[in-house]
Amino acid sequence: MAPIPGSGLAKGLAVTLRTMTKKTVTEQYPDAQPDLPPRTRGVIGLFEENCTVCMLCARECPDWCIYIDSHKETVPAATPGGRERSRNVLDRFAIDFSLCMYCGICIEVCPFDALFWSPEFEYAETDIRELTHERDKLREWMWTVPAPPALDPGAEEPKEIATARKTAEKLAAAQAEPVPSADPQGEES
Repeated sequence: MAPIPGSGLAKGLAVTLRTMTKKTVTEQYPDAQPDLPPRTRGVIGLFEENCTVCMLCARECPDWCIYIDSHKETVPAATPGGRERSRNVLDRFAIDFSLCMYCGICIEVCPFDALFWSPEFEYAETDIRELTHERDKLREWMWTVPAPPALDPGAEEPKEIATARKTAEKLAAAQAEPVPSADPQGEES
């Protein structure tokens, strides 16, 4: 059967008319902030107190965009006669977001939970050299990290929490038991 002349034009106009009657979903970004999901990947926040300068994040980064500088500091002995210890102190922690590909490997390999995803996404700069953010800026973003989701009420209790709870209950029970008093005369007859 031969196509009716102009049927393609009629189909195209029908699509246009259907689209014209629907409500638009465009958000006027700078004026209206987008409603982002709670665990959005924006930038990386640094919780400096947890960083032990193990350098795993910098070594595992495929883009080599994490820069860490540190020095060793001697810690005096905790007990008399003990030996002094040395520990690494963080001097510089910077991430070059012009190189970062937001893969999250640095966050996954951090054994001490010092790096987190922050939902912040407005960090544009006019110069690409200003996209290297130092630890002060990374620390500011840390406070925008949302709390982790609550545990499933039907899930079993984690082993660590169960062990700690049982230990606390045993201590409380031991402290609650009355201590048997000794005979005031000190001798049996």
